[in-house]
Amino acid sequence: MFLSAPTKKTFLPSMEAGIALLRDFLPSDSRRLRLRRRPSPAFPRSIRASSSPLGQYRGPQPKRDLVADWVADNDGFVRSLPIYVGGSSLLAVLFNRTVSGIAPVADASSAQSRADLLTLGLAVTNVLAGLVWLSIRPKPISVVEPLGVECRRIRSDLPESVVSELLWVWESLSTVTCCRSLAIIYDGHCIMQIGMAAKSSANDGEAEDVDANKLMQGSLYQGIINSRAQSYLANLSLYPGRSELPFLPFNTQAVILQPLGDKGVAVIGGDTIRGFTTSDQG
Repeated sequence: MFLSAPTKKTFLPSMEAGIALLRDFLPSDSRRLRLRRRPSPAFPRSIRASSSPLGQYRGPQPKRDLVADWVADNDGFVRSLPIYVGGSSLLAVLFNRTVSGIAPVADASSAQSRADLLTLGLAVTNVLAGLVWLSIRPKPISVVEPLGVECRRIRSDLPESVVSELLWVWESLSTVTCCRSLAIIYDGHCIMQIGMAAKSSANDGEAEDVDANKLMQGSLYQGIINSRAQSYLANLSLYPGRSELPFLPFNTQAVILQPLGDKGVAVIGGDTIRGFTTSDQG
C-alpha cells in the first residue's frame, strides 16, 4: 500500500472549478479585502493497492540508449576526441612522406602531394573542432534556494471549499514541479499568496504584499490577458518584466504566468532555470 502523489493532469479542471466558485463568492465591495494566514489543512490522499510483490514490476521497460549513456559518462573524452584524431592524422601524413621518399616540399603536379594537403586540411579542421568543443561547455543548471520569507496569505472571506481547492493546487504544484511560490490574482484582488516571497521593504520581517492594481497595469499581465495564452519566462533574470513581480524572491529562476479565464492570472515561481518541463506547462 502506498500513497500516490498528486498528478498534473487534474490541475486544469481543478483551476476551472476554483474559478467558477470564485465568481459566485467574491464580493464586489473592495473594503472587504483582507488577507489572513491560515494553517494548511491535511489533505487525504488516495490509497492504491498493488498485487505485485515489491521489485517485480512486469510492465513495459523504458528503452536505454547505450551510445547516449556512454557519451554522457565520458563527456571530457568525447570533447577532446577530435584533437586526438586530428593530431594522429597529422603525424600519419608526416610519417608517410618520410618513409616513402617523397620530397618534403609540396608539388602541385604530384597526386600524392595533393592528397596529403587535403588530409592536412581535414586534420587541422578536426583539431580546431576539438578545441571549440573543449572551450564551450553547457553551464550546469542547479536548484537555487529562494531568498525570502515563508508566506501563507489567503483572502478571509473565501468559502472553505474554495480555500481547500486552492491549497490543494498549491500542494500539487509544489510537490510535482519546481514551484516554490504561487500568487493568484483574480477579479482585481490577490486572493492567495503562498510559498516563498520577497521580504517587505519595511524590514518588518513580513512578506511583500502583492499590489494587484499595479500588476494589472503592467505589460506582463496585459499581454497575457489579451492573448489568453500562457507565458513562460524560463530564465527570469533575462527579462525586463522581472521588475513587475517584486513580491517574488529576487533570485527566482523561472516563472509561469497562467491566465485564469479573462479575470485573473496565476503567477508560479520556480527555483530552477528552465525547471518547468513541457508537461509541467501543459
